[in-house]
Amino acid sequence: MTDRLTARDLTLSYGERVVSTRLTLDVPDGAFTAVVGANACGKSTLLRAFVRLLAPTEGRVAFDGRDVRDHRPKAIARKIGFLPQGAVAPENMLVRQLVARGRYPHQSVLSTWSPGDERAVAAAMGAAGVTELAERRVENLSGGQRQRAWVAMVLAQQTPYLLLDEPTTFLDITHQYQLLALLARLRDEGRTVIAVLHDINQACRFADHLVAMKDGRIAAEGKPADIVDADLLHAVFDLPCVVVPDPVNGTPMVVPTI
Repeated sequence: MTDRLTARDLTLSYGERVVSTRLTLDVPDGAFTAVVGANACGKSTLLRAFVRLLAPTEGRVAFDGRDVRDHRPKAIARKIGFLPQGAVAPENMLVRQLVARGRYPHQSVLSTWSPGDERAVAAAMGAAGVTELAERRVENLSGGQRQRAWVAMVLAQQTPYLLLDEPTTFLDITHQYQLLALLARLRDEGRTVIAVLHDINQACRFADHLVAMKDGRIAAEGKPADIVDADLLHAVFDLPCVVVPDPVNGTPMVVPTI
């Protein structure tokens, strides 16, 4: 089966600042892909290119064999849900109103809010653990609560592809693991998940495909068990460490030696 979301020979830039050159990646269908790397290595820039927020200077991003920019915005939003870093809601917006915005790609001029939309919003809030916050203003939430509300909005889109840029930001450790376990369950149900993560051990535990980036290029990719070792961590993060089996499930676990 051909992977539906691909990048070919991308050059990605912000003005004159070039972030990546000749970057090529196939996102495995039905997999949980974690993108890791040091700050400013190009992880977020890659996700922005995947969802049409950044046009490549060279190369192309394709979905279903067509340049992603050739898809209508609403059509692509019904296929790919995206959670960016640092999203900000309008003032005085309630959590349920924010989550309901996830249904926008499914609306048209002639359509009205349907019981299906209501069910999707309720299910997304339940999955993200924000049901009890439905009538709270987003601006009055803690950072972690706000992040879970944004996750619920993306889940309400009910897209087959989920792209999340640092989704565990602001979450306490319990909610981090609950969210990653949820993403793994969605993968098991047939969704394709790609997430930028900072915790390499969480990436190794939950993802079945790992992309390690350095200086705008892909340093290594594959199953965590096949590529994660002390040499990779030193090359990508400049981190002296040992890699041992996780005592819970045997996935690679990084133990810094500094």
